[in-house]
Amino acid sequence: QVQLVESGGDLVQPGGSLTLSCVASGRVVSGWDMGWYRQAPGKQRELVARITTLRATHYVDSVKGRFTISRDNAKNMVYLQMNSLKPEDTAVYYCNFVNSPTSWGQGTQVTVSS
Repeated sequence: QVQLVESGGDLVQPGGSLTLSCVASGRVVSGWDMGWYRQAPGKQRELVARITTLRATHYVDSVKGRFTISRDNAKNMVYLQMNSLKPEDTAVYYCNFVNSPTSWGQGTQVTVSS
């Protein structure tokens, strides 16, 4: 059974930083493109950052220059470094396999507010 567990979310002031972590079990992440998604209240879940098996990275325009996705295949983990956070980044953040998604984890709440 494949499981994804996200962590690292918190309440942070605008302009602050957070690093989210995602650990996978039951499937080796090294063979897959991995993504970080977010879902804000009343909105659909969106893919905000993607890292390929060759470590190429892609970002939605709203987070370019502020977020950095990375992976540690040895630990079977994916990370999202978030800088210069804005209130509109408030959401529950999830990770998943981009091309063959598994059941969603519980996500981790990021709240950006003063």
